Amino acid sequence: MKLLIASDIHGSKYYCQKLIDVFRDTLPDKLVLLGDILYHGPRNQIPRDYSPSEVFDMLNGIAEHILAIRGNCDSEVDQMVLKFPMMADYACIFADGITMYCTHGHVYGEDNPPPLQGGEILLCGHTHVPKICSHTGNNGYTYINPGSVTIPKENSSNSYLVYENGVFTIKDFNGAELLSYKVK
Repeated sequence: MKLLIASDIHGSKYYCQKLIDVFRDTLPDKLVLLGDILYHGPRNQIPRDYSPSEVFDMLNGIAEHILAIRGNCDSEVDQMVLKFPMMADYACIFADGITMYCTHGHVYGEDNPPPLQGGEILLCGHTHVPKICSHTGNNGYTYINPGSVTIPKENSSNSYLVYENGVFTIKDFNGAELLSYKVK
């Protein structure tokens, strides 16, 4: 299975188009959106080419390929214009013998994970910072954050995540590999 995983579009037509270009170039089985799709939020600057209505039109054009969950900036009004479900707080993906728990990160996150079993993957957005970190202990899991498509923080790049054949790779929009993790 091949997945394209992204978070925090925040209504930017410019960066949503870049993400859709990657989608069309890589042809994943699913585009997984980890929340904060249309609204920029009260703590963020208005992003480049801010146009939530154009973003929802763009995403609705590939709705059958999208698996989305709700971010802290998403609302019922957003669901009214999107043609794919996006109000769930989490989703689980089972692929290639790997369990991926997908959530935005404002309820469950790296420091407050949901109940996970050893070897499972916690996919979160919310911080706008790309990160891969393996946690050890009784319920050792790996935390992966693709960063933000639109509003990167802590001097990171605009980024997304690709999963294929047991490998998670965070990339920037120039195609450069930022971080990678191979499931054991």
